[in-house]
Amino acid sequence: MIFRKAGKGRHSKPLSGTRVLVGRARDQAGALSASLRHHGAAVVEIPFIQINPPRSHKALDAALRRVKEYDWLILTSVNGVSALFERIAKLHVSNSELRHLKLAAIGPATKAAAERHGLRVPVVPREYVAESVVRSLRRKVKDKRVLLVRARVARDVIPRELRAAGASVTVAEAYETVVPKQSARRIRTAFSTAARRPHIVTFTSSSTVRNFVSALGKSAWRERLRDVRLASIGPVTSATLREFGLPVHIEARAYTIPGLVAAIVRDARDRLTG
Repeated sequence: MIFRKAGKGRHSKPLSGTRVLVGRARDQAGALSASLRHHGAAVVEIPFIQINPPRSHKALDAALRRVKEYDWLILTSVNGVSALFERIAKLHVSNSELRHLKLAAIGPATKAAAERHGLRVPVVPREYVAESVVRSLRRKVKDKRVLLVRARVARDVIPRELRAAGASVTVAEAYETVVPKQSARRIRTAFSTAARRPHIVTFTSSSTVRNFVSALGKSAWRERLRDVRLASIGPVTSATLREFGLPVHIEARAYTIPGLVAAIVRDARDRLTG
Protein backbone atom coordinates (compact mmCIF):
# COMPACT_ATOMS: atom_id res chain seq x y z
CA MET A 1 0.00 0.00 0.00
CA ILE A 2 1.33 3.44 -0.94
CA PHE A 3 0.53 5.88 1.83
CA ARG A 4 1.70 9.11 0.28
CA LYS A 5 0.20 9.67 -3.12
CA ALA A 6 1.61 13.10 -3.79
CA GLY A 7 4.02 15.69 -2.56
CA LYS A 8 7.39 13.95 -2.64
CA GLY A 9 9.24 17.25 -2.81
CA ARG A 10 11.20 18.89 -0.07
CA HIS A 11 8.12 20.77 1.20
CA SER A 12 5.95 17.66 1.60
CA LYS A 13 4.84 16.37 4.97
CA PRO A 14 5.60 12.81 6.16
CA LEU A 15 1.93 11.77 6.49
CA SER A 16 0.61 13.40 3.32
CA GLY A 17 -1.85 11.04 1.61
CA THR A 18 -2.21 8.93 4.77
CA ARG A 19 -5.61 8.26 6.35
CA VAL A 20 -5.31 7.83 10.12
CA LEU A 21 -8.16 6.58 12.29
CA VAL A 22 -8.13 8.15 15.77
CA GLY A 23 -10.18 6.29 18.34
CA ARG A 24 -9.81 8.39 21.48
CA ALA A 25 -12.88 9.50 23.41
CA ARG A 26 -14.60 12.38 21.63
CA ASP A 27 -13.54 15.08 24.07
CA GLN A 28 -9.93 13.86 24.16
CA ALA A 29 -9.11 13.33 20.48
CA GLY A 30 -8.19 16.92 19.69
CA ALA A 31 -4.49 16.97 20.52
CA LEU A 32 -3.72 13.70 18.73
CA SER A 33 -5.76 14.63 15.66
CA ALA A 34 -4.29 18.12 15.42
CA SER A 35 -0.73 16.83 15.65
CA LEU A 36 -1.33 14.18 12.98
CA ARG A 37 -2.91 16.78 10.68
CA HIS A 38 0.11 19.02 11.25
CA HIS A 39 2.21 16.26 9.70
CA GLY A 40 -0.13 15.99 6.70
CA ALA A 41 -2.48 13.15 7.72
CA ALA A 42 -6.13 12.95 6.75
CA VAL A 43 -7.65 12.17 10.16
CA VAL A 44 -10.85 10.23 10.71
CA GLU A 45 -12.19 10.46 14.26
CA ILE A 46 -14.37 7.60 15.49
CA PRO A 47 -14.33 7.21 19.29
CA PHE A 48 -13.67 3.63 20.37
CA ILE A 49 -14.49 4.52 23.96
CA GLN A 50 -16.92 6.66 25.89
CA ILE A 51 -16.28 7.59 29.50
CA ASN A 52 -19.24 6.83 31.75
CA PRO A 53 -19.74 6.95 35.52
CA PRO A 54 -19.14 3.59 37.24
CA ARG A 55 -22.06 1.37 38.09
CA SER A 56 -21.62 2.39 41.71
CA HIS A 57 -19.73 5.20 43.47
CA LYS A 58 -19.96 3.35 46.78
CA ALA A 59 -16.27 2.45 47.16
CA LEU A 60 -14.98 5.83 46.01
CA ASP A 61 -17.42 7.79 48.16
CA ALA A 62 -16.59 5.70 51.22
CA ALA A 63 -12.86 6.28 50.66
CA LEU A 64 -13.33 10.03 50.21
CA ARG A 65 -15.31 10.30 53.43
CA ARG A 66 -12.31 8.69 55.20
CA VAL A 67 -9.63 10.29 53.05
CA LYS A 68 -7.68 11.52 56.08
CA GLU A 69 -6.94 7.88 56.93
CA TYR A 70 -4.93 7.33 53.73
CA ASP A 71 -1.24 7.99 53.19
CA TRP A 72 -0.99 7.66 49.38
CA LEU A 73 -3.27 8.44 46.44
CA ILE A 74 -2.51 6.85 43.07
CA LEU A 75 -4.10 8.31 39.94
CA THR A 76 -3.82 6.33 36.72
CA SER A 77 -5.40 8.65 34.13
CA VAL A 78 -6.80 12.08 33.39
CA ASN A 79 -10.25 10.50 33.35
CA GLY A 80 -9.69 9.26 36.88
CA VAL A 81 -8.69 12.73 38.06
CA SER A 82 -11.82 14.28 36.52
CA ALA A 83 -14.08 11.62 38.02
CA LEU A 84 -12.40 11.93 41.43
CA PHE A 85 -12.98 15.65 41.66
CA GLU A 86 -16.55 15.34 40.48
CA ARG A 87 -17.20 13.12 43.50
CA ILE A 88 -15.22 15.43 45.77
CA ALA A 89 -17.50 18.29 44.73
CA LYS A 90 -20.60 16.13 45.09
CA LEU A 91 -19.64 15.07 48.62
CA HIS A 92 -18.46 18.57 49.59
CA VAL A 93 -15.02 17.27 50.50
CA SER A 94 -12.53 20.10 50.82
CA ASN A 95 -9.34 19.94 48.76
CA SER A 96 -7.49 20.76 51.96
CA GLU A 97 -8.47 17.30 53.25
CA LEU A 98 -6.30 15.77 50.50
CA ARG A 99 -3.17 17.83 51.04
CA HIS A 100 -1.61 15.39 53.49
CA LEU A 101 -1.62 12.68 50.83
CA LYS A 102 1.45 11.70 48.87
CA LEU A 103 0.50 11.37 45.23
CA ALA A 104 1.67 9.18 42.39
CA ALA A 105 0.37 9.71 38.86
CA ILE A 106 0.84 7.71 35.69
CA GLY A 107 2.05 10.12 33.03
CA PRO A 108 2.58 13.88 32.78
CA ALA A 109 -0.99 14.56 31.62
CA THR A 110 -2.39 12.90 34.75
CA LYS A 111 0.04 14.83 36.90
CA ALA A 112 -0.94 18.11 35.24
CA ALA A 113 -4.64 17.36 35.72
CA ALA A 114 -4.10 16.73 39.44
CA GLU A 115 -2.00 19.86 39.83
CA ARG A 116 -4.73 21.96 38.25
CA HIS A 117 -6.79 21.00 41.29
CA GLY A 118 -4.09 22.22 43.63
CA LEU A 119 -2.47 18.90 44.44
CA ARG A 120 1.27 18.29 44.46
CA VAL A 121 2.42 15.15 42.65
CA PRO A 122 5.93 14.09 43.74
CA VAL A 123 5.95 10.68 42.05
CA VAL A 124 5.60 10.20 38.28
CA PRO A 125 7.18 6.91 37.20
CA ARG A 126 9.72 7.02 34.40
CA GLU A 127 7.52 4.74 32.29
CA TYR A 128 3.81 5.35 32.20
CA VAL A 129 2.66 1.82 33.03
CA ALA A 130 1.52 0.03 36.17
CA GLU A 131 4.78 -1.89 36.57
CA SER A 132 6.71 1.35 36.80
CA VAL A 133 4.35 2.67 39.48
CA VAL A 134 5.08 -0.44 41.52
CA ARG A 135 8.84 0.00 41.13
CA SER A 136 8.55 3.64 42.24
CA LEU A 137 6.46 2.90 45.33
CA ARG A 138 7.39 -0.61 46.49
CA ARG A 139 9.85 0.63 49.12
CA LYS A 140 7.67 3.52 50.26
CA VAL A 141 4.34 1.93 51.06
CA LYS A 142 5.02 -0.69 53.72
CA ASP A 143 2.41 -0.34 56.47
CA LYS A 144 0.83 2.57 54.57
CA ARG A 145 -2.76 2.97 53.41
CA VAL A 146 -3.06 3.51 49.66
CA LEU A 147 -6.09 4.70 47.69
CA LEU A 148 -5.99 3.68 44.02
CA VAL A 149 -8.48 5.53 41.78
CA ARG A 150 -8.95 3.86 38.41
CA ALA A 151 -11.35 2.55 35.74
CA ARG A 152 -13.79 -0.26 36.43
CA VAL A 153 -11.90 -2.69 34.18
CA ALA A 154 -8.17 -2.45 34.77
CA ARG A 155 -5.13 -4.63 35.33
CA ASP A 156 -4.51 -5.72 38.92
CA VAL A 157 -0.74 -5.20 38.88
CA ILE A 158 -0.70 -2.17 41.19
CA PRO A 159 -2.94 -3.44 44.02
CA ARG A 160 -1.49 -6.96 43.91
CA GLU A 161 2.15 -5.87 44.02
CA LEU A 162 1.72 -3.08 46.54
CA ARG A 163 -0.15 -5.40 48.89
CA ALA A 164 2.76 -7.83 48.52
CA ALA A 165 5.02 -4.93 49.55
CA GLY A 166 3.08 -4.49 52.78
CA ALA A 167 0.57 -1.78 51.83
CA SER A 168 -3.14 -1.75 52.57
CA VAL A 169 -4.70 -0.88 49.20
CA THR A 170 -8.24 0.33 48.54
CA VAL A 171 -9.31 0.15 44.90
CA ALA A 172 -12.00 2.69 44.01
CA GLU A 173 -13.65 2.62 40.60
CA ALA A 174 -14.14 6.15 39.33
CA TYR A 175 -15.40 5.55 35.78
CA GLU A 176 -15.90 2.91 33.12
CA THR A 177 -15.38 2.85 29.37
CA VAL A 178 -17.98 1.65 26.89
CA VAL A 179 -18.33 1.57 23.10
CA PRO A 180 -20.31 4.63 21.93
CA LYS A 181 -23.60 3.59 20.35
CA GLN A 182 -22.87 4.87 16.84
CA SER A 183 -19.20 3.94 16.73
CA ALA A 184 -19.55 0.24 15.87
CA ARG A 185 -21.48 1.05 12.69
CA ARG A 186 -19.06 3.84 11.75
CA ILE A 187 -16.02 1.60 12.30
CA ARG A 188 -17.45 -1.13 10.06
CA THR A 189 -18.27 1.49 7.40
CA ALA A 190 -14.73 2.86 7.54
CA PHE A 191 -13.38 -0.59 6.70
CA SER A 192 -16.05 -1.51 4.15
CA THR A 193 -14.02 -0.59 1.04
CA ALA A 194 -10.39 0.01 0.10
CA ALA A 195 -11.24 3.63 -0.72
CA ARG A 196 -12.50 4.27 2.82
CA ARG A 197 -10.09 2.06 4.74
CA PRO A 198 -7.59 3.93 6.94
CA HIS A 199 -3.90 3.29 6.43
CA ILE A 200 -3.16 3.57 10.17
CA VAL A 201 -5.29 2.95 13.27
CA THR A 202 -4.18 4.44 16.60
CA PHE A 203 -4.68 2.78 19.98
CA THR A 204 -4.13 4.74 23.18
CA SER A 205 -5.22 2.19 25.80
CA SER A 206 -6.21 -1.43 26.21
CA SER A 207 -9.86 -0.32 26.28
CA THR A 208 -9.56 1.16 22.80
CA VAL A 209 -8.25 -2.19 21.55
CA ARG A 210 -11.00 -4.26 23.15
CA ASN A 211 -13.77 -1.97 21.95
CA PHE A 212 -12.35 -1.71 18.42
CA VAL A 213 -12.17 -5.48 18.07
CA SER A 214 -15.70 -5.81 19.43
CA ALA A 215 -17.01 -3.26 16.93
CA LEU A 216 -15.12 -4.57 13.91
CA GLY A 217 -15.85 -8.22 14.55
CA LYS A 218 -13.14 -10.70 15.60
CA SER A 219 -13.88 -13.11 12.78
CA ALA A 220 -13.47 -10.45 10.09
CA TRP A 221 -10.40 -8.54 11.19
CA ARG A 222 -7.83 -10.34 9.02
CA GLU A 223 -9.57 -9.28 5.82
CA ARG A 224 -10.64 -5.85 6.99
CA LEU A 225 -7.22 -4.95 8.41
CA ARG A 226 -5.26 -6.07 5.37
CA ASP A 227 -2.43 -3.56 4.75
CA VAL A 228 -3.55 -1.44 7.73
CA ARG A 229 -0.82 -0.48 10.19
CA LEU A 230 -1.70 -0.57 13.89
CA ALA A 231 -0.07 2.04 16.11
CA SER A 232 0.14 1.56 19.89
CA ILE A 233 0.90 4.12 22.59
CA GLY A 234 2.96 1.65 24.62
CA PRO A 235 3.72 -1.93 25.70
CA VAL A 236 0.53 -2.55 27.71
CA THR A 237 -1.66 -1.52 24.77
CA SER A 238 0.57 -3.55 22.46
CA ALA A 239 0.15 -6.61 24.68
CA THR A 240 -3.63 -6.27 24.42
CA LEU A 241 -3.41 -6.07 20.63
CA ARG A 242 -1.36 -9.28 20.59
CA GLU A 243 -3.83 -10.98 22.95
CA PHE A 244 -6.39 -10.58 20.18
CA GLY A 245 -3.96 -11.87 17.58
CA LEU A 246 -3.40 -8.43 16.10
CA PRO A 247 0.02 -7.24 14.94
CA VAL A 248 1.78 -4.19 16.37
CA HIS A 249 3.43 -2.29 13.54
CA ILE A 250 4.18 0.91 15.43
CA GLU A 251 4.86 1.42 19.15
CA ALA A 252 5.65 4.70 20.86
CA ARG A 253 8.97 4.96 22.66
CA ALA A 254 7.55 7.56 25.05
CA TYR A 255 4.12 6.40 26.18
CA THR A 256 2.37 9.70 25.50
CA ILE A 257 0.35 11.28 22.69
CA PRO A 258 3.42 13.19 21.39
CA GLY A 259 5.36 9.92 21.61
CA LEU A 260 2.72 8.11 19.56
CA VAL A 261 2.72 10.81 16.90
CA ALA A 262 6.52 10.73 16.75
CA ALA A 263 6.46 6.95 16.27
CA ILE A 264 3.91 7.21 13.44
CA VAL A 265 5.93 9.92 11.70
CA ARG A 266 9.16 7.95 12.17
CA ASP A 267 7.54 4.85 10.70
CA ALA A 268 6.25 6.80 7.68
CA ARG A 269 9.68 8.26 7.01
CA ASP A 270 11.36 4.89 7.38
CA ARG A 271 8.96 3.34 4.91
CA LEU A 272 9.52 6.11 2.39
CA THR A 273 13.29 5.87 2.59
CA GLY A 274 13.56 2.11 3.17
